[in-house]
Amino acid sequence: MTINSKLPNLPESIFTTMSGLANKHNAINLSQGFPNFETSTILQHLVSQAMSNGHNQYAHMRGDIELREVIAQKIENLYQTNYNPQNEITITAGATEALFNAITCFVNKNDEVIIFKPAFDSYEPVVKLNGGLPVLIQLNYPDYKVNWQEVASKITSKTKMIILNTPLNPTGTLFTNNDMMALQYLITNTNIIVISDEVYEHMTYDGHPHQSACKYPILKAQSFVIASFGKTFHNTGWKIGYCAAPKYLMDEFIKVHEFNIYSINTPTQKAFATFVKDESNYSYLNQFYQNKRDLFLEGIKNSNFTYVPSKGTYFQLLKYDKITQENDVDFAKRLVKEFKIATIPVSVFNVDNLDEKVLRFCFAKTDETIIKATEILCKIN
Repeated sequence: MTINSKLPNLPESIFTTMSGLANKHNAINLSQGFPNFETSTILQHLVSQAMSNGHNQYAHMRGDIELREVIAQKIENLYQTNYNPQNEITITAGATEALFNAITCFVNKNDEVIIFKPAFDSYEPVVKLNGGLPVLIQLNYPDYKVNWQEVASKITSKTKMIILNTPLNPTGTLFTNNDMMALQYLITNTNIIVISDEVYEHMTYDGHPHQSACKYPILKAQSFVIASFGKTFHNTGWKIGYCAAPKYLMDEFIKVHEFNIYSINTPTQKAFATFVKDESNYSYLNQFYQNKRDLFLEGIKNSNFTYVPSKGTYFQLLKYDKITQENDVDFAKRLVKEFKIATIPVSVFNVDNLDEKVLRFCFAKTDETIIKATEILCKIN
């Protein structure tokens, strides 16, 4: 059989590669972005309780209404804006499904989609699957600042969508109020749709606030805002998130959702509907992860790596140009084999694999794991 692949040049995911190497060499895995500590035992109990109470059949296609109402209240409390839980919020199979749906329901052949690089690796393939054309804007170490004049120059009559991610994976940087205002100005009086990937919204540090797209009226009116329970509550394997958008956008989103996933795991929705009501179950996260970031940075202060402290996410970039001039992919693989520590080379997220000698480390780990990892990093020279 001859197969005409829609993604003919898609390589193996770097996460698969590095986690596979970590397992093979029994290395500390700071590559893939998942915690190595347990989710709340209370939350686990709530899931079991929901199953015992008979919540084991299909949920509503848009998601459990109580959970949608809780999310609407959470957004109002955090960002002082409202979404109608009946038709402007949808529960999804993680943020990845929400991203897929939002792109798929609007991007057609030859539509242009602006993506800031380095970027999470699911954006471009989904754009291409739908016949769209990724328009890439490279941001650079160490601050990864957006040049909004460059963005303006990339906007054409074919621009259908702009995708942003704040806090930004893999860089750990944030879009500021000025950035959001600049973006809002650029899309005013246009038909451009924004996808705002905000899965790390509760992980910002040193007093820096998270700037959600829903805080800006014109942006909100043209945006899908995407969030993740898996990232927030340390249970990435549960694959549950949500999307909020104005009704006219969500009406299209739900058409893809219906025939892609239809509905999401019912017991977990029931559990989150109870758990998320209590703000204290997520309001502590900024300080919790800042403490882990600080423990990681304190541990490597005498190493040969250089860095700018992460402002958000649970990732920290380290520059290694004082150690070696190796390609970052090669160096990352050597770290696993020789030093038993796995990380992610940032070039794989860049335009044309731009290599700035930078690696991404995940500090969503137990303090014991972080200390062991930093002891290893201090021995590399």
